[in-house]
Amino acid sequence: MANNVFGEVLAVCSNEPKTGYYRNGCCETGPDDLGTHTVCAVMTEEFLVFSYKRGNDLITPRPEYAFPGLKPGDKWCLCASRWMEAYKAGAAPFVILEATHEKTLDYIPLEELVKFALV
Repeated sequence: MANNVFGEVLAVCSNEPKTGYYRNGCCETGPDDLGTHTVCAVMTEEFLVFSYKRGNDLITPRPEYAFPGLKPGDKWCLCASRWMEAYKAGAAPFVILEATHEKTLDYIPLEELVKFALV
């Protein structure tokens, strides 16, 4: 079983839309997840626009990949590096710490994640 940033059992991030590198609702990771999709983030308009401008369109539905397109309020497993990039640009979305995989701590200090935590 995977653990979250507190060393506890990883909670589900979202089943609607279904998220996670493995599309199982959780921000689990493994050796084949080169993007480290471990941060359970709550989408904001600001972040979605930021990501789009960086070449990662999370807004447009892509049915061929079973991707519904995201809107503000949706929860989604983000790449740890993308979250950190948005953080440095002042566009980081909020996070659900209980559903954020412990591997995230290899990229982002817990102290920074806590500042963006939704309770």
